[in-house]
Amino acid sequence: MMDDTTDWYGPDAATFGDRVAAAREAAGMSQSHLARCLGVKKSTLTGWEDDISEPRANKLSMMAGLLNVSITWLLTGEGEGMTAPDDVTDTVSDLAGYAAELREIRTAMRANSERAARLEKRIRQAMKTEETV
Repeated sequence: MMDDTTDWYGPDAATFGDRVAAAREAAGMSQSHLARCLGVKKSTLTGWEDDISEPRANKLSMMAGLLNVSITWLLTGEGEGMTAPDDVTDTVSDLAGYAAELREIRTAMRANSERAARLEKRIRQAMKTEETV
């Protein structure tokens, strides 16, 4: 059921931030360490990894060199970069379990939402009763 041709770091499967984080982790670097090497704040690097902002060209070039990937790969997922993650088969087999857990959470959320609505109704009724007294 798994598609062996999936481009795990291509534009359809990963963002710029996903590729930065994956390459940083593969290089064994913490966010703090990479940020220090690039001369930026850790919050700046976090913004890049969270796809909130993007680095300027000079920082992008430095980052590609430090992470041993090409600039093109960081931007598009094509070119010299990383291969697919090793734990892909584990992830695929776990998907059914994740979906079941998500259904359980949604069911519990619906029940709590209904419970909250009933409580809100009782509060409104009690407030009306207080106003008429």
